[in-house]
Amino acid sequence: MNLDFSAEPLFSWYVVLLMVSGIAMIVIGAVNSGGLSRGWRAFNVLAGLAFTGYGIYLGFIFHGGEYVIFFKAFLLPVFMVINFFRALAARTRVPAAPQQMTAPPAPAAHDAAGTVPAPVTAPVASPAQQA
Repeated sequence: MNLDFSAEPLFSWYVVLLMVSGIAMIVIGAVNSGGLSRGWRAFNVLAGLAFTGYGIYLGFIFHGGEYVIFFKAFLLPVFMVINFFRALAARTRVPAAPQQMTAPPAPAAHDAAGTVPAPVTAPVASPAQQA
């Protein structure tokens, strides 16, 4: 295990925060709260797997040398958590659509013989007649 907070505190905290943020993103993507679309949820899970995987690699497989610290990588989980709670709040804020009450169709008018007259339509001029 490569975590040694007394010798390399920056590296150790980076690994821990990578794994914590990765697990948080996986949980946000896996929970079907109805606030996020399937695409956002899939992106959360994939990014969380990448963060967790890199954290596991650095913490347990990495044997020294150079490594890359992505400080911007900690902004992505923050924005994803904000997006999750914003979508969840928007979902709970939207009231259910009211049921539309429609009137039944009006009965057709009958003439004296009991038949329904044909509808009256206005004649439509063809383009050749308009010129």
